[in-house]
Amino acid sequence: MAKDRKVALITGGRRGIGFGIAKALAAQGLDIAINGVSPEDGAGAAIAELGALGAEVLYVQGDVADPADHARMVEAVKARFGRLDVLINNAGIGPRSRDDILTATPENYDHVMQTNLRGPYFLTQRVANFMVEQKKADAAFEGMIVFITSISSTVVSVNRGEYCISKAGLSMAAQLYAVRLAEFGIPVHEVRPGIIATDLTAGVKAKYDKLFAEGLALLPRWGTPEDVGRAVAALVRGDLAYSTGQVIMVDGGMQIQTL
Repeated sequence: MAKDRKVALITGGRRGIGFGIAKALAAQGLDIAINGVSPEDGAGAAIAELGALGAEVLYVQGDVADPADHARMVEAVKARFGRLDVLINNAGIGPRSRDDILTATPENYDHVMQTNLRGPYFLTQRVANFMVEQKKADAAFEGMIVFITSISSTVVSVNRGEYCISKAGLSMAAQLYAVRLAEFGIPVHEVRPGIIATDLTAGVKAKYDKLFAEGLALLPRWGTPEDVGRAVAALVRGDLAYSTGQVIMVDGGMQIQTL
């Protein structure tokens, strides 16, 4: 039997931006399935914190880059909750080494693409089909899919071209699924973060502290996972109920051109 509370599956939901989203949705009354590649015993603190917010929490180990894991992930959510209302495509990686595009390797390119673009594209395909099934069974079903991309969708970094291309492709994936799922009333959005303070950006803190001080963004501070979480929560809550295919910028005004 399906449970009454809505359920969100968040890839890469154990830490960083994904965990910020998970907390925001748990606080909003959703049950949460978080996915990660690490064993469940490494997710204990995250599970406990989400549980303290009132959510029933499922940890689904699996590699987004591996399509063979997608079915197992979705089936685990169905077995536990009987439903899946929200998919947050958040998991992503950077290149193993930041190589100039004149020397970058196909191996590094493929490694990034498999996780950042191919993986979420086909996970979304599987989840979208399940959402369509739920919609056909119950006209009141309200599904939603959110792609977490990056300002790197449009901002060029020539020493990590693989990452930029993967995020630009993911932006198009969001548009494609928004068009395809519109007939079923399932909105699809893209949330595009700027410079967010996570363990993945800790190594470049000094660089971006200086850039923020020099006016990198209109709002002169790092973004936080909670900033992204609040944006996603507004979408899931239905605050933009007559919208789909939108790009929600969470970048402190970084991409506004000024004179």
